[in-house]
Amino acid sequence: MIKQGSIVKAKAGRDKDMFFVVLGLDKDYAYIADGKRRRVEKPKKKKLIHLQATNSLAECYETNRQIRSVVNQFGGYNV
Repeated sequence: MIKQGSIVKAKAGRDKDMFFVVLGLDKDYAYIADGKRRRVEKPKKKKLIHLQATNSLAECYETNRQIRSVVNQFGGYNV
């Protein structure tokens, strides 16, 4: 179950296999950020079916620095 603060992995698109933190949810969409390419100020809108939950929650995800530190614990950036 994906909810606000969840750490997710993208299953499709150009950001496939990258980790993100969910900043907000819409009906069928999640707003995600990784703190580097996708920042808190401009999160990516991605369909929920294209995200895989990791069963982990980020405790703090208000700044880009906090999100980057969480994402780095899950494998960092796959570029």
